[in-house]
Amino acid sequence: MKIPTLDQARIEGKRVLVRVDFNVSLAGDQTIANDSRIREAIPTIAHLLRNHATPILVSHLGRPNGIHDTRLSLSCVGKRLEQLIGRPVLLLDYFWKKEALAKVRGLPTGTLILCENVRFYPGEEENELWFAQQLAALAHVFVNDAFGTAHRVHASTVGVTQYLPSFAGLLFAKEVEMIGRAMTRPKRPLLVVIGGGKTPEKIRVIEKLLDIADTVYLGGAVANTFFATWGISVGMSKVDHEMIEMARAVLWKATRVHARLMLPSDVVVTNSDRTTKPFVLPFDRVPGTLGIFDIGPHAQEELASMAKDAATIIWNGPMGLYEDDRFMAGTKATFAAIAKSRAKSIIGGGDTISTITDAKLLARIDHISTGGSAMLEFMEKGTLPAIEALKNHVHTDRR
Repeated sequence: MKIPTLDQARIEGKRVLVRVDFNVSLAGDQTIANDSRIREAIPTIAHLLRNHATPILVSHLGRPNGIHDTRLSLSCVGKRLEQLIGRPVLLLDYFWKKEALAKVRGLPTGTLILCENVRFYPGEEENELWFAQQLAALAHVFVNDAFGTAHRVHASTVGVTQYLPSFAGLLFAKEVEMIGRAMTRPKRPLLVVIGGGKTPEKIRVIEKLLDIADTVYLGGAVANTFFATWGISVGMSKVDHEMIEMARAVLWKATRVHARLMLPSDVVVTNSDRTTKPFVLPFDRVPGTLGIFDIGPHAQEELASMAKDAATIIWNGPMGLYEDDRFMAGTKATFAAIAKSRAKSIIGGGDTISTITDAKLLARIDHISTGGSAMLEFMEKGTLPAIEALKNHVHTDRR
């Protein structure tokens, strides 16, 4: 897929509006629990500074619903960015006002600016043109480096491209290239592992994957819904009953096209409030009083064997209730198997990434996607609203 990229942009001496994804995890004391999203944006920011541009960063944090919520201020992000990049960061609030615009235009080239949480303003999520115009007024060029929000039709991801020459940042372009190639030109066998929840979001992706992947392996709450569709008791497990009919259609398609759709052979169970000691059962022996919270050791071995034989692996979503250490084994085993495989590997989804702490194994993953829902939608549809906006952007400043 061809999209305009940063290396094609004329940026020297220009103010560049950069949509980044600084939607970081915060600890209870409002400190940053994981700064990986900030680190991922640094190559694009550094490129702009090296080429004598003025980066104006725009991001959201959490869901403030159009109001100023100080708990979701980007001030903590600005301070962490200063530490990582080694230069001052100017936090700009009410950036759409005339006074802020005048201030930005008076700053020296190379100033690093971070706009306050863009979702503090209702015009962002509603993609209001006046708000997109005010964002565009800050800069000469727009760069989107927030693949994790590329499925959103917001002013800072789509609307602004109507008014500025627009390009994909280094991270955004890499995401599109890596995931796009894995879905359209994979080295085979292609193994796709889908876990976690959000069954309505993932079930259409699973259906699409049946035409592409050599094996689709399901875990987490998604697998529970498919077990239930097969008429297998899952006890008190989380099941999306509204998706049963669609899951049935997916199973029928898998049979019709001779696709390999696999579910865990054994599972880790306990009572619904998790007060009893977990133990392992075959997938079809779960009594009504218990629930499934992870894949079992035999299922882990199956996944490891498939990962060893695969040439390309895509993984999105944990295998169990990762928030509870007792149900982390399946996710950790899946990650270790993928990291040790010789396959080209892509992993994504915020929940998936947050469970991984082994730096040595992380380094063996070819691509860690910053997108969860965006990655899934891209896999399903082959494009995203922000990608289409970049492809159709204006070539000259319309202001």
